[in-house]
Amino acid sequence: MKKSVEARPFGWHDKIGYMFGDFANDFTFLLSSAFLMKFYTDVMGVDGAVVGVIMMLARFVDAFTDITMGRICDRSPQTPRGKFKPWLRRMCVPVAVSSFLIYQSSLADVLPKWGKVIYLGVTYILWGSVFYTSVNIPYGSMASTISNKAADRQSLSTFRTMGSVLAGIFVTAGLPLVVYDNVGGKDVLNGTRFTMFAGLFSVLAIICYLLCYKLTTERVKAGEATLVQENSNVFSMLKNAFKNRALISIIAASVLMLLSQLTLQQMAQYVFPNFYGNAKLSGVSSIVMSIGMVVAAVLAKPLVNRFGKAEVSAASNLFAGAGSLFLYFLRPENVWVYIILQAVCWLGLGVFSMVTWALITDVIDYSEIKNGVREDGSVYAIYSFARKLGQAASSGISGALLSAIGYSEATAFDESVVNGIFDISTLVPAIGFIALAFVLWFWYPLHKKQVYQNTAILEKKHGNL
Repeated sequence: MKKSVEARPFGWHDKIGYMFGDFANDFTFLLSSAFLMKFYTDVMGVDGAVVGVIMMLARFVDAFTDITMGRICDRSPQTPRGKFKPWLRRMCVPVAVSSFLIYQSSLADVLPKWGKVIYLGVTYILWGSVFYTSVNIPYGSMASTISNKAADRQSLSTFRTMGSVLAGIFVTAGLPLVVYDNVGGKDVLNGTRFTMFAGLFSVLAIICYLLCYKLTTERVKAGEATLVQENSNVFSMLKNAFKNRALISIIAASVLMLLSQLTLQQMAQYVFPNFYGNAKLSGVSSIVMSIGMVVAAVLAKPLVNRFGKAEVSAASNLFAGAGSLFLYFLRPENVWVYIILQAVCWLGLGVFSMVTWALITDVIDYSEIKNGVREDGSVYAIYSFARKLGQAASSGISGALLSAIGYSEATAFDESVVNGIFDISTLVPAIGFIALAFVLWFWYPLHKKQVYQNTAILEKKHGNL
């Protein structure tokens, strides 16, 4: 049986604390997803396709590290602070330091090209596959132990996304304002300054992880009957996963979401300096996007209460996909028109982002009902791996397409190349968003009625906290 740990009631401490956790995550994750490709093509002189391949190969390592970390979390002993929170304190420094090591511009003139490729591979895997995994999976798994109430979990999902938005203001909005130099009328990335800010973001990440650790409370304590059984192993867990329609469909949805979202973020670092000739406006675009996300935060909860999480998610992604497709055909010459229309796409994505973390807690509940075993860490690990596949797909496709259009330091401002950049930045997200909408509507099974039924079953089984 699940029991309540003696603690203060769920409230603002938990919401703000959980927000700081994603704030911390995205100080390194957004830096990688939005700028790593740009840093290595423009500062380190590595071909975009090579960078994309390295980021994709790292996901094969994640197939082992994510699931292993999920099993470690599920089998971790219950401490007075909980099962998952202690990992944030243990791993916050390693993940921050390893992120900083990736962006060492001083090595650009020291290492040969093959040395830069090896250095990127080692540091990127160390950060993403080892240390980021060891802090992100416990953090994500915490949501179902902070509270088992659907409304509380939706609040945590919303505040988690707001943490990402706040980090975005620092990283994707603020960074372009300070790391570009105008050289001969063209905006060029300053590698030394970028390295300095990568270090600053690592320090801020550590502070935010510790705030998350301090402010949140794990209330839901798993007893022997519902925790991972001793005779359970990774093979039985994977067997259950492949028979779990909700999990498989949310994996597909996650891959498509990250493909679309991260392509938008990555290509913004090429669209604004190369296509529109103004790198600093990518920061303005990110601020406008953040405003759209705040609007989405206000809209998400009432929409979900009325229509359901899956239903709202499908509609919002269809809206975002239509906006991206419209941008492709309109091809505005005025950058402000582009920024406004892209903000409309981000509004659709924002509504889904506010809901997405609540969707995975629904999947964890569904898995417990289906399999009779509570495996928060393992299920979240599979979901985390799926998100990394989406990240890999975005990096791999973007890198390959940049190489296909002939992008390099020498051709970065050629007319055919910058037109190709615009095509990538609009068409790839459009396809991803529309496909995601269809997955959520026609394949994902946990629509509003089913979620309410599952919640009632588990409340009866465990008792209402």
